[in-house]
Parts: sequence; structure tokens; C-alpha cells
Amino acid sequence: MEQPIEKYYTYTDILSWGEDVRAEIIYGELYMMSPPLRIHQEVSGELFGQIRDFLKDKPCKVYSAPFGVRPLERDGDTPDDVDTVVEPDITVVCDHSKLDDRGCKGAPDFIIEILSPSNAKHDRFVKLNLYQRAKVREYWIVDPQNYTVDVFLLDENGLLSLSEIYTREDMVKVTVLPGCEIDLSKVFPEEENSLKPTWRKI
Repeated sequence: MEQPIEKYYTYTDILSWGEDVRAEIIYGELYMMSPPLRIHQEVSGELFGQIRDFLKDKPCKVYSAPFGVRPLERDGDTPDDVDTVVEPDITVVCDHSKLDDRGCKGAPDFIIEILSPSNAKHDRFVKLNLYQRAKVREYWIVDPQNYTVDVFLLDENGLLSLSEIYTREDMVKVTVLPGCEIDLSKVFPEEENSLKPTWRKI
């Protein structure tokens, strides 16, 4: 794919590029993604595996990236109307009416993003605000460098508020999945590694 020129992007553009292009658009701005590094895949794979095992024979579905989420799309929108499409590292959807052949239309119940030094502000501010606007019920920010998980829960005022910060030794309850607990000692590897892919804003 050629370097995109600066413009206002929509889902129509995403669909025209094909499945081999990893990109997100947020309010019409384009973000390209490089391939994930090993530490990211290890952390993501363990989180996904624990959630998947818990959800076996349960109605909610869990997906790992690449999985397209159009959190602000409304009924009747065309691809030209949709200016926000993201690929969370892990997505849990309990309302099957939100699922279609291309991913999730509307807010998932639970989203996990995994940080790197280059995308920390993006996930902590841009995506936090986006998921709050979309009314995602639970949002985790996972930091492999510091072995922490920040858990944000949607409160009665519609704000994603920081509920707790967990460390490598903790068991973390998934609030939107009663009975589900994640063992962080299995999520964070012992050895030091370099982190996740860099992002670059176009």
C-alpha cells in the first residue's frame, strides 16, 4: 500500500485497502500499525487464553486483534458515515446483535489494550476517551514494561473511572464477566523484553 496522503478517512477507505493493511481511524485520522513484537504477543496470547477458557460454553465472545470495532457506528450508517474503526488487542462482546462479518458495530463490553512506550499516550488518552464516549463498560490498560494492569469501569455518570491498579502477583476480577479472574503471574513473563509495535500518526 502506498503512503496515504493527509485527508479525512472513513470506513470506506479501510475496506478498500484489503485485509493485509493494519490501520485504525479515529475521528477521521489515520493510524498505521507495525507488526507486534514477541512480548506483546506473549502477553496478549495469555490474556486471550484465560478469557477464552472462562467463556467456553458461555454466551459472550472474545476476539484478539486483528478484529475491527466500529464503536460509534449507528443503525443506518454507511461506510462513508463511519470515521472511527479500531483494532483493540482483546475485545469481548456479549450482545451478539453487535457482531457482523467484519467485526463489532457499537461498543464491546470489555476491551484490553497493551502498551508500548510509543503508544502509551494514545491508549491512555485518545482511546480512553473514545471508549468512554462509546460507553464501553470495562477497559484495561496493560503495561508489560511495569507489569501493571489499570482497570477502568464505566460509572453511573458515563465516565470510565480508574478502579484499581494491579501488579504481577495479583488475581484480577473481570467485573463484566462475573466469576472470571485473570492470573497476572501467568500474563507477564519473567525475562525482560522489548515492547509492542510503534504507532505513527499520518
